[in-house]
Amino acid sequence: MLLTGWLAAMMLSAGNASAELLIRITEGANSAIPVSVVPFAESGAMPPGDKVSSIVQGDLTMSGEFRTLEPSKMLSLPSKGSDVYFRDWRMLGQRYVLVGELTRSGDRVHARYELFDVNQEKRILGETAAAGVGSVRTLAHHISDRIYEAITGEPGVFSTKLAYVTVSGEGDQMRYRLQVSDVDGKRAKIRLESREPILSPAWSPDGKKLAYVSFETGKPAIYVHELSSGQRDKVADFSGLNSAPAWSEDGQSLLMTLSRDGNAEIYQMDLASRKTTKLTNHWAIDTEPAWDYANKGIYFTSDRSGGPQIYFMERPGAEPRRITFGSRYNARPRPDNKGEYVYYVHQRDRAFHIARTNLKTGDESIITRTESDESPSVSPNGRLLIYATGQNGASVLTVVSADGGAAYSLPAADGDVREPAWGPITR
Repeated sequence: MLLTGWLAAMMLSAGNASAELLIRITEGANSAIPVSVVPFAESGAMPPGDKVSSIVQGDLTMSGEFRTLEPSKMLSLPSKGSDVYFRDWRMLGQRYVLVGELTRSGDRVHARYELFDVNQEKRILGETAAAGVGSVRTLAHHISDRIYEAITGEPGVFSTKLAYVTVSGEGDQMRYRLQVSDVDGKRAKIRLESREPILSPAWSPDGKKLAYVSFETGKPAIYVHELSSGQRDKVADFSGLNSAPAWSEDGQSLLMTLSRDGNAEIYQMDLASRKTTKLTNHWAIDTEPAWDYANKGIYFTSDRSGGPQIYFMERPGAEPRRITFGSRYNARPRPDNKGEYVYYVHQRDRAFHIARTNLKTGDESIITRTESDESPSVSPNGRLLIYATGQNGASVLTVVSADGGAAYSLPAADGDVREPAWGPITR
C-alpha cells in the first residue's frame, strides 16, 4: 500500500456502531495465578446491579494474569480472616484468597477487605474503602486495583477509562460517536456525536481532556474537549492535514501532524500560545507521533525509506533513527511506559497484526492472532494493549496482555467500534 493511500485511509476510515460495549474472554494465559474472590458479606440494603465481588472477579479474570474460582466450587464462604481455613484453599489449588464485607450507611457503601497468601498463610493486604451508592462499580474497580498491585507489584488499571469511536447507520443517517467507558466497557457515555468522522482520540495526562480529529466542518481539524464541562476548543485548523494529536507529559502541548507547508510533518503546539514548532523536515510523509516514556524523544511513522516504517527522534531536531525492519509496512507506534518496547501495526502475508520491538535487542515479535488489526493503545501500567480488529464482519476492540498470552474482546452490542485510547491512572 502506498503511504499516501494509507494516510488517506487512516483519515477517512469508518464503520457501524452502538453505545455500551460487551465483554468476551477469548483466551487465558497458561501461567494465570489462581485466586479466589469470595462473595462479600453484606449488611444493609445494597444498591441493585452487579455485586462488588463479582466485578472484582471479572476485573482480575479480564487482566489475563489471574484464574478465578467460581463461588459454587468453594468449600466455604468466609468474610473475615479469622474464618479462612488455608488447608481448604490449598486443596482447591488456590494461591490467593480475597474476603470482605460491605456495609451500607445512609448513601454510602463501606467495604472492608483482606487478601491472603494461601501458601504462606499470611495476610498481605487489609484495607477499607467507601463510595456513594451510585458508585459501587468505582468502589469495586478500586479494590481490584489494590489486589492487582499487592500481588504483582504493578499498579492496576481497572479504574482507568477507555475512549473509542462508534459508527451507526448508513448514508445520510450515519452517526459517529466519541464515547468514554470503564475498561470493561460498562458505564459508556457519549461525549460527541457527529455526521462526520471522528478519529484519533488522545487522553490528557490528568484524564480530564481528550484531543481528537473531527471532520465536522468538512475538513480535518484538531479539537481539545474538556470532559467535565463539555467545552471544546478547536486548536488546529490549518490548510491541509491536521491529524494525530498526542499530549506531552505536562499537558501543556500537543504533538500533531500538519501539512500546512505542503508536506506532512510533525509539529509541537504550545496550547497556551498556540505557537507551533516544526520537529521534522523531510520530503517524505512524517505522521503519527508519540512521545517516548521519558517524554524526551519522539516515535513516528515515515515513508522516507520507501514504505511506512517506525522512526525514533532522540530529541526534537535530531536525526531520526529507523526502528522497524521486519516488514515493508509498520505504522502507528505506541511505546510502553518503561522504555522497553514499542508497539505498532505490522503487515505480514497480507495480514495486519500488532507487533512489538524490544528496544534493547531490536527483536520483533507479533503479539496478536487476529489479522485486520489497527490503532494499538498501551495501558498505563504497560501490561495490556487494546486495539481494533475485524471479527465476524464487524470491527471490535480487543485487549491482549503485552506478551500476547491472554485476550478478551469488547464488541459493540450492534455495529462497529474502533479508534481506542486507554486513559491514564489518575488516582
